[in-house]
This record gives sequence, C-alpha cells and structure tokens, in this order.
Amino acid sequence: MIVEVRMNNYRVFNNRVKLSAKADLRNKRFAFNVFRTEKFNILKSLAIYGPNNVGKTCVVQCIQDIKHVMDNTRPLAIVPNIFTKQPDCRLGITFMVERRVFSYDFTYDIHTREFIYERFAEFVNNDKKDTVYFEKDSVKNVYYFKANKEIENLLSVIGRSNILIYLIDTAKFKELAWIKDVMVRFAEKIDVVNMNNIPLKKTIDILKTQGTLQTKIVAFIKNADLDLDDYSYDKSAMKNFSVEFDTTGDGTFSPEAALKAQNNLLEQFCLVSRHRGIDMPSILIDSTGTKKIVALASYVLEAIEKGRVLVVDELDSSLHFKLTRAIVALFNNEINVAGQLIFTIHDISLLDCKRLFRKEQIWFIHKDRNSTWLYSLAEFKSRNHGTRDTTDIIEHYKKGVYGALPEPNLIDTLLGV
Repeated sequence: MIVEVRMNNYRVFNNRVKLSAKADLRNKRFAFNVFRTEKFNILKSLAIYGPNNVGKTCVVQCIQDIKHVMDNTRPLAIVPNIFTKQPDCRLGITFMVERRVFSYDFTYDIHTREFIYERFAEFVNNDKKDTVYFEKDSVKNVYYFKANKEIENLLSVIGRSNILIYLIDTAKFKELAWIKDVMVRFAEKIDVVNMNNIPLKKTIDILKTQGTLQTKIVAFIKNADLDLDDYSYDKSAMKNFSVEFDTTGDGTFSPEAALKAQNNLLEQFCLVSRHRGIDMPSILIDSTGTKKIVALASYVLEAIEKGRVLVVDELDSSLHFKLTRAIVALFNNEINVAGQLIFTIHDISLLDCKRLFRKEQIWFIHKDRNSTWLYSLAEFKSRNHGTRDTTDIIEHYKKGVYGALPEPNLIDTLLGV
C-alpha cells in the first residue's frame, strides 16, 4: 500500500509536493475507509481533482516512474520541471509491505542519466523516527550502509546508471537481497492504467480460465447494470459471425492486418455479450463505457482480492457517475482489507464527505503562473472556510473556495476578443 508520494522538480511541479494517504483518526467518520496498522492508518482511496492540463496525470506518471525505477522493468521516462531548467528530479515514496512501513527516495539527473542520490529506510516507531538501511549521495559524498561495511565501501566506487539494488550482485549480500525483495515486491503490486487507453488483456486472460476470480469478473460486469444477461470468452465466437473490418482504408480485411492494427484484436472478437438471450461479439455491440468496465473489472477485483494498488487516470471517462461512485465505494467498503485505489477525476458528484469520503481522501491540484500546488481538502480548517463533514463540498468547490477550478471564457472566441 502507498502511504505517501513525494515530488520535487518533476514535470509540472517545480516545488516540493506530496500526496499522502495517511488518515487522521481524530475524525471518527467513515472508519471503514481506513486500513489500521501499528505505524500508520492508511486511506483505502484517494481522489485527485483539478482543471485540465494542471498536473493530475503527472501524479499518476510519478507513481508509474517510481514503480519502474524500483522493478527495473522499463526504460526511464523521468522528466524534470521544464521551467526551472534544473536537471535533477527528486522523487520518493513511503509504502507498506507485510505491515512494515518503508521509504525510498532518489534523485535522478537527466543530463548525466545518473542516480545521484538514494535512501532506503524503515519506520519502526510511532514517533516517526526511522531506521536508515542505506544512503548514497554522490554530490555530498555521503555513503552509508547499515550493518555491512563491505557494501558501504563499494558505494563510492560503483556506477550510478541504475539504482543500488541493480548495480551490485544481491546474491552475494543477504542484506541487499532483502532490500531488493521488499522494493520489487511492492512495485509489482502497483497497476497504473489510463481509462482512455486501458488494455483488455488482463480481463481476457482471466476470462479464459475457470476459477473464483473469473466468476467474480463476470458477476462484476453483470452487476454494473450494463443491460447484459451474461459475458464470456468463447474461442468459437469468431467463426459464428461474419465480420467485415476495414483496416487498410481500401475495404479489405485480413487477420494479419487486424493484428497489426491493434494488439489482441482477434481475441477481442472472442468476448461475447449476451443481450436478451442473443450472443454477440462485444467489440461490435457494446458501448465504449461497457468495454472500459470490462477492461477495468480485472484490475479492480485483483486489487481487492490480492491486495494491489490500482492507480487510474480519468476514472470517470465514459462511465456513468453512479458506476464511478460504486467502484470507489467498493474500495472504501469494510470487505476490502488490502486493496488501494488512487485516481484522478472530474466528476464533482464524488465530492461527498457526507456519504463517501473522509476529507483527507479528497485532493486538489491548482496551478498559477509560478507554481503547481497539490493539497487535500483536510487542509481547509472549518474555522477559516466553514469546511466541515456536513458541508456541501460541491457548492464550495464550484464557488472556488478550494481553488483548482478553471474559468473558461469561450465566448471571446466568437466575439473576436
């Protein structure tokens, strides 16, 4: 689970900002929205609001970049703030693995393509003190590795093209092997998806199998009230339908062209929707929103069933507001004991501290000419802004009390101003 994400000089953020999933249990409302642990009380879901093009997606990209640094699965795409002209991006994350809370911070210099700073620590006490396992700072020449001087002596002479756990053979050092295991296990539990380009592969793979998760995915799709009698994967479906699909623009179709046009396209024709007792290929008959729900279903259920972190950009894209709300409520529910949802959204109907969210679960991004700011609703104290658990948050937001609100003036387009 993610406890906190930190960014500095990253994409739109030129100052230090953080996204925190720490719950303040002085507020007793919606206790089921919180995972309770000995060290931190962690929120099950976080919603991020703001105008277009202010940085919501950048928060999602930050989590994805940290994931890829930790599991070393993809080439780096770290981008510093374009206005500061400073090459070093400083990113960090605090996370929980098996009820132990760790933090990992690093600085990446895009000019030299080097990791010039790393720090890995564990929170061991409730007074927020931590145990540092290693710190590697090539700028200040600080090199420390707890309980192993041999590794500590290597820190100043090894390269900086990757993070420490991938530069030293961990098979030879049990202390470093343990750190690598913690970081990789956590990173592998993060799924990052964009609702405007969400792949169907995960759902297809599960629907091909027989088991509890497959049954639950079908139930999830049917219970989403999509006017479906059933949903399945049927390899024989392709030969039951005559489909003309123009992939070249000249009126011709071939399986080879289809495969080039889109990954898993032929498998998508094996997804079958039953409408009023009639089976039809989902790809031909179902709406964009239905297809997105089908694709998202596997990520949602795996997050809750297997204790994964699901990060979604534009959760409300093509979805009815009641369906979006139901997905969020599923994560906040007491039956969810391990899954976490972090998402960006525009749907203001979810700005609800009376029935859905705790105040610290709602976050805003506001941009001015100098900086981009990330802050939670909980930072607006009731004595200053009248923001209480019973406040009409939607009306306050529409009035601009919380910022993060665009002011379009499209009429000037027609007036020629």
